[in-house]
Amino acid sequence: MGRDWFPPDPPVSSDPHDRRPECTPRRASHRGGNDPHNDCADFIPQNSFPGWDVLVNGKHFDALQGATRTLWEVKTDNFDTYTDDLKDIVVRSQVPKLRDERALAIVVMDWC
Repeated sequence: MGRDWFPPDPPVSSDPHDRRPECTPRRASHRGGNDPHNDCADFIPQNSFPGWDVLVNGKHFDALQGATRTLWEVKTDNFDTYTDDLKDIVVRSQVPKLRDERALAIVVMDWC
């Protein structure tokens, strides 16, 4: 009896018309209701979707620079008002989250 083999992956094309539908960047409403955050995201240079988030493979990102295929996730906070101890706590708690989001964006762009 033969082995079960998975079919080969489809060829990867640089032609955006050949992308899987879920990989096509689409504009999506801003989420979270944080106007300063959204304003910051909207002013990213060469943002392909100013005024909107971008949805790629089911994940919302704050911006996409289409020419370089760079996804952005903007973080805003009142960091300068924090005590030194609180700044340290916030940085230590956010770094792992930021790394996870970066890894997800890389996977999304590599997969798509």
